Amino acid sequence: MSAPPSSWLQEPNDAGASGVDRILLQAPRRSRRRWLFTRAFLRVVARLYSRVCVEGLDKLPPGPSILCFSHQNWADPFYLCAAHPKRPRVYFFGPEQEDMRRGVRNRVMRWSGTVVPFRPGKRGLVAATRLADALISGGGTIAIAGEGRIHSGESELLPLLDGPAYLAFRSGVPIVPVAINGTGWLGFRRLVRVRFGAPIDLPEGNTATARETVDQTTARIWAALHDLLADFPDRPAPHAAGRRLTEWFNDWPEGARPPLPVSKE
Repeated sequence: MSAPPSSWLQEPNDAGASGVDRILLQAPRRSRRRWLFTRAFLRVVARLYSRVCVEGLDKLPPGPSILCFSHQNWADPFYLCAAHPKRPRVYFFGPEQEDMRRGVRNRVMRWSGTVVPFRPGKRGLVAATRLADALISGGGTIAIAGEGRIHSGESELLPLLDGPAYLAFRSGVPIVPVAINGTGWLGFRRLVRVRFGAPIDLPEGNTATARETVDQTTARIWAALHDLLADFPDRPAPHAAGRRLTEWFNDWPEGARPPLPVSKE
């Protein structure tokens, strides 16, 4: 689930309700019972395959928030979903897809009712943002991969796009940085850690422009998320089955997994 392009503050005036209607056709809202079933199923699968460690649950706000998570692997949203409490309900912003009814993975996400997909282009993005606003107003939490893509390296973090900060700016809810470690390689019974950080609130009474506020908040999220990731070591590739599982749905912009960054020490 990747973050959208860094152009959210340039909203067109004519991406009306029909855009939201198209999203609801692509990913219709599902019952709370289905969310609970999806979460329970993912908890079982995640804990059977991995040793899952969840930290910082006490830091989660009781109400809606924006979860900005680090992203190394296609399975990250599943581990996050499995680690999060039953309430509030979590929706994932993305993926960017023309038709969620095509492809096995898209159909599973559509069935679960946990995604807010957006069609390529600005109109689709704006419609998805409005739907995310409505879900937050209804008590839901939005999770978003702030980097906008997967990366290589357990303690690495790419520059963040402005999507998480912009959603928080629009909705007035806090942002929670979430570091997901151990998914760089999905080896059987290896440790996967989901670490929730302290909520980040947008400053009150701020005289800065919207652009400045979003940029400043994005920098704060990056620093907090980077600190949460920093102490997890990189691990060697697992057996062949684990390597295949790791790369099953990974979409590397480079065309293949890039080498680990060289340590500066």
